[in-house]
Amino acid sequence: MNNIYDVIILGSGPAGLSAGLYAARARLKTLIIERGKVGGQIVITDEVANYPGSVKDATGPSLIARMEEQVEHFGAERKKDTIKAVDFSEKIKVLKGENEEYQAKTVIIATGAAPRHIGCPGENELIGKGVSYCATCDADFFQDLEVFVVGGGDSAIEEALYLTKFARKVTVVHRRDELRAAKSIQEKAFKNEKIHFMWDTVVSEIKGNGILESAVFKNTKTGETHEYFAGEEDGTFGIFVFTGYLPINNLFKEKIQMNESGYIITNDKMETNIEGVFAAGDIREKPLRQVVTATADGAIAAVQAEKYIENNF
Repeated sequence: MNNIYDVIILGSGPAGLSAGLYAARARLKTLIIERGKVGGQIVITDEVANYPGSVKDATGPSLIARMEEQVEHFGAERKKDTIKAVDFSEKIKVLKGENEEYQAKTVIIATGAAPRHIGCPGENELIGKGVSYCATCDADFFQDLEVFVVGGGDSAIEEALYLTKFARKVTVVHRRDELRAAKSIQEKAFKNEKIHFMWDTVVSEIKGNGILESAVFKNTKTGETHEYFAGEEDGTFGIFVFTGYLPINNLFKEKIQMNESGYIITNDKMETNIEGVFAAGDIREKPLRQVVTATADGAIAAVQAEKYIENNF
């Protein structure tokens, strides 16, 4: 049993690191496996102003760095590997990676979700520099500026309404001629004087030298394009993309219960439908995806994993 971990955590964003901290502090033999960059989506955030108790001028990377220090202080083991397959059918869970195979009494899935991108030139280069996927995180950076919201579903229109508290003008850019959002949400948006609509339109290119300066819009019916430039006094504007999230769930399809959107279903103890397997953070079905909810999920999952081990091993 020496090579069997008490807890293996997949993912090292806020949920995974929080789970690792709590598990290791409880003296559980803990391993965090990350396939890529540590920190998840928060590492692309230049300022973290809405995390309770956050220090002045905190950034996503600085917050993650402090979490990493805590995890290491309590003795969690960390490895970089890409897990190719999982077997949750037995009491001891098996994870097969590119580098080696791992075994654990419990597994906490914290692989997260990635926002669906527009996919146009210039988008990736200007993420966090005018392009955002989170109004709650970044709205206050666009106080009295103009912003564009890409999308037409519930989340896009809800976020557009939220952005009106900060921006002087919010333009919803939708590839169709009618919204997909619930009628009640649409009615609120149509009544809001700050919200405008750009129908049958997509963003075909985003431009800027270190900061968002212009965007090219294309009409989906006529093919015509026009370019919007930031006003001289403003210097920049915002593009908020809400075309959906993609849960990072390929490993768990047909193994764990998910909702129709592919998010793992848990109860309030972060338990999935498989005993000994928990989920935390953005991979989980939940109403709010923020650092504060991810860290809470991770803490709960670790504590419940400890209780599961006590009762079953």
